[in-house]
Amino acid sequence: MARLTLTSLGGAGTVTGSKHVLSHGGRRLMVDFGLFQGLKALRLQNWRPLAVGPTQLDKVVLTHAHLDHSGYLPRLVHDGYGGDIVCTEATADLCELLLLDSAKIQENDAEFANRHGFSKHRPALPLYGRRDAQRALEQLKPVAFGKTFDLGYGAHLTYRRAGHILGAATAEIRWGGTTTVFSGDLGRYGDPLMPDPEPVEAADYVLVESTYGDRRHEPVDPGEVLATVVERTSRRGGTVIIPAFAVGRAQELLYYFWRLKQAGRLGLVPIYLDSPMAIDASTMLARHPLDHRLSPSECRAACAVATYTRDVEESKALSANTVPKVIISASGMATGGRVLHHLKAYGPDPRNTVVFAGYQAAGTRGEALLNGAREVKIHGQWIPVRAEVANLPMLSAHADVDEIMRWLGGFRSPPKRTFIVHGEPVAAQALQQRIEADLGWKTTISEQDEPYVLA
Repeated sequence: MARLTLTSLGGAGTVTGSKHVLSHGGRRLMVDFGLFQGLKALRLQNWRPLAVGPTQLDKVVLTHAHLDHSGYLPRLVHDGYGGDIVCTEATADLCELLLLDSAKIQENDAEFANRHGFSKHRPALPLYGRRDAQRALEQLKPVAFGKTFDLGYGAHLTYRRAGHILGAATAEIRWGGTTTVFSGDLGRYGDPLMPDPEPVEAADYVLVESTYGDRRHEPVDPGEVLATVVERTSRRGGTVIIPAFAVGRAQELLYYFWRLKQAGRLGLVPIYLDSPMAIDASTMLARHPLDHRLSPSECRAACAVATYTRDVEESKALSANTVPKVIISASGMATGGRVLHHLKAYGPDPRNTVVFAGYQAAGTRGEALLNGAREVKIHGQWIPVRAEVANLPMLSAHADVDEIMRWLGGFRSPPKRTFIVHGEPVAAQALQQRIEADLGWKTTISEQDEPYVLA
């Protein structure tokens, strides 16, 4: 009888590059296909051949659109994958924004390296281009939540809502007489925008993320903390810069600023959303009303709280404007995008504040600043950072350890084994200890490229 095996090609021992392969009877299904991000050693893995080649895959299943789960898809297609990429409807829409933007960045970075001659490769090539991203988008196959979808080869898929961002799902795959559940990225319970993660009652095997497996989010009102930071900064004549993930975090920030303005807080301090992708992602809230908690009127009002700046000249004008204000701009870990120009302009002035509102991966500027760095390298220059640096981890879209345990507690009986993925080693080990102590389940921290026989 054919065995079912599981192999993680990414998202094992790290919070990035999620790729998990189920193999049975000579067929292979890939769950997520993310980019490695953060430390250079991780980014270099994007260029290494995978243990399972693109033409060896029969189907790809996405849990959600964030690049650490979807961002390698254009390269997969470039290298020869021609099959379906199954996802939810909102995930398909968000992938169009994220993958085309990622491809543009890849092309621009290669062009910049060639123009300035600092690449070791002649010529420097992008990991993939916009044509590859467009081809990947054409292979997306949206399916509905809560319905069983036939993946072929005797495998069946059921998506349930995971919270986190629009379209995010947990994936239940029944194959070879075995049920395997992938958590993807779990969202927060009681989140003002996203629904609670839906419970799953039974599985033989579970893969659970562990991003915040070693910590709890503070039980405080994020809006109140945000208001305090903005009001403190504006009183000293400063501007608040918020590096924010364009998909998910930016929309939640708009919601909190809308509620604060409704309550008469922040005075006349203007709010700017300086990210074309975040602007487009915000309009998608209205297109997917079943994927979030807001009514149509609330959605319109929250999105209207900010002034949108789409073109480069408007963005440059913001950097030159000395009036106290709030600028929300991508990217969330300050790894690229327009926010870097704002950090160059506002970082050296102690009147200003840089606010981080979510997980900061190792090797990113965000992580360096939160760890006390007083200068960061941007566009080849070392920029002094004398601005206040604040952290609002309670705004994270990731479940903390108690929320992960709450989701796992929804299973009526213990799975045969729980695999812990998508976390740094300390977080993964802490979650493993918590699961074993509280639930008594058998657990394994997945190792990259290590095959595990499930059945």
